[in-house]
Amino acid sequence: MSVLPDLHLHYVQACQNLSQPENPFIAHVLQEADKNAEISTKGITLKLAGNNHLVPVPRVTDDDLGVLVSVLGQAAFVTGLDLAYNLLTDAGAKTVATFLQENSTLQYLNLMFNDIGTSGAELIAGALSSNQSLVHLRMTGNKIGNQGGMFFASMLKINSTLKKLDLGDCDVGLKCLVATAIALTQNKSLKAINLNRPLLSSQQEETTVHIAQMLRTNSSLVELHLGKHEMKNFGVERLCDALYQNSSLRYLDLSCNNICWDGAKFLGELLKKNQTLEILDLDANRIEDVGIIYLSEALATRNKTLKALSIVSNNITGKGLVALAQAMHSNITLSHIYIWGNKFDRSTCAAFSELITLERLQLGCIDVAPYKVDGEIRLAELSHGLAKHRYWSPRCAAVDPGAANASLAIVAVSEY
Repeated sequence: MSVLPDLHLHYVQACQNLSQPENPFIAHVLQEADKNAEISTKGITLKLAGNNHLVPVPRVTDDDLGVLVSVLGQAAFVTGLDLAYNLLTDAGAKTVATFLQENSTLQYLNLMFNDIGTSGAELIAGALSSNQSLVHLRMTGNKIGNQGGMFFASMLKINSTLKKLDLGDCDVGLKCLVATAIALTQNKSLKAINLNRPLLSSQQEETTVHIAQMLRTNSSLVELHLGKHEMKNFGVERLCDALYQNSSLRYLDLSCNNICWDGAKFLGELLKKNQTLEILDLDANRIEDVGIIYLSEALATRNKTLKALSIVSNNITGKGLVALAQAMHSNITLSHIYIWGNKFDRSTCAAFSELITLERLQLGCIDVAPYKVDGEIRLAELSHGLAKHRYWSPRCAAVDPGAANASLAIVAVSEY
């Protein structure tokens, strides 16, 4: 049975019982939570991230976490816990693992950018093998390494509750990615996974081949992040071949790879036939004019499902950008587009200014805005929209959620 919503009082008492000094940051957050009138009916997420405040706060340590979970043990109304950017180590991971084994109400857990290593990853993954409540876990930026990632891959073969897992920037390697791909041929519950920036020593793209094989049979995955995989045209071709047979994937992130116009040609052919893909992120590749013309042709004539496209920083000139703008006049489905970092000329500025003036594109759905200098139209940068899962995205209310992340506005993978 859940205790009455008086988290701060219980925290003060727990600190006294455990002879642990109070963390004023935790105390403040719990006091604010106690003021929430809907705390016992709708549940709350305790936001204890150490980096989202204008005034620095004392970050949560392993000892602080031990006291906190003793308070949360009977607080069933706490359904989310954001502990990003704190000072948690493997000792803190042990506390988290014990909590996950005993708790049956926590649905969201954010541990990104702490100092959890391989042994901590083993403990958390082991706890998730039996936990039946957690829906979304973020481990981003914890250097769990290849072995730590292997523990999570093994967990995915057993766990049937987790829907969203973030292992980006965790220093996982070839064996982890292959094991994860194999696990996802069996797992039927995971909806989204982030595998950005692994440490790969081979240029043979074995990991992409295994992920492509997984996509042929997996029917549950909705969102897949493969940024910074050193992927080339060969890997893109393997993925496209698999996606002809896949009917579930809606969000594909291929940002920061080595994809050229040949790879864009494969993607263009895929878009002519694929009926499920809604978001395609090609940030920081090298598709150039030829590549975007292939994509524009598919969008103008055949594809009616893609809703968001990012081609930021792809060395595209006015010729390619104007072709994309023209495609948008005949394609009424594509609603979010991001083009900053390419080579704008007068025709580019005029074409996208016209799309905005005609309200074919809304300002919250594009990363540029037109303005005039000496009677000439130019484009200024706005907040980019497919980056909320990345560690550097804004965590405060300064950016409108809809503009800051088109992905969640289009693909609601889960409540969190």
